[in-house]
Amino acid sequence: MNRPLDFHFDFISPFGYFASLRIEALAARHGRTVNWHAMLLGVSVMKVMGLKPLLETPLKGPYTEHDVLRYAREHGLVMARKPSDAVMNPLPSARAFAWVKQHHPEHAAALAHAIYRAYWGEGQDLSKPEALLGLALPAGLSAHAVAEAAAGEEAAALLRAMVDASLKAGVFGSPTVVVDGELFWGVDKLDQLERWLTRGGW
Repeated sequence: MNRPLDFHFDFISPFGYFASLRIEALAARHGRTVNWHAMLLGVSVMKVMGLKPLLETPLKGPYTEHDVLRYAREHGLVMARKPSDAVMNPLPSARAFAWVKQHHPEHAAALAHAIYRAYWGEGQDLSKPEALLGLALPAGLSAHAVAEAAAGEEAAALLRAMVDASLKAGVFGSPTVVVDGELFWGVDKLDQLERWLTRGGW
């Protein structure tokens, strides 16, 4: 049986958002499922790699903002949030995701989609656990339970373990897909990933 695609993402990453809209269909075309993993760019990029946030990097920052908007136009995506808008604290959302994946794994992907849609699509600020109460969640997943968990120690510990695992796997950016030991970083690598799965690697 084919192993799942390990999809690593940060909710503050617009490219992670773009990839989240495509990864499940891509996996299904090759008889795969998706294993979702939250990661934190603030840890991998700033603490481990010692780099500035992408949008604060001279020359590359303005290009990245332009590239995000260009991608959205190409794919017909409506984004209420602009890349230059203030970045939310990703911890409540990421902790909520880690908790749901642990206790309600069947709803993990749906929660990730709901958070991404609310943050990038609708421009909501999800910097505090109580902001998660407004998410449109599937039946069987309580927004109150999710928001409460996001403020708790268990969710924080689960997220730390998830982030540590992503670093151990060599993940440094969002999105990154790991398949059969190979890392594909960036939404622009999804086409190469598709070729890899079609050809069985090279």
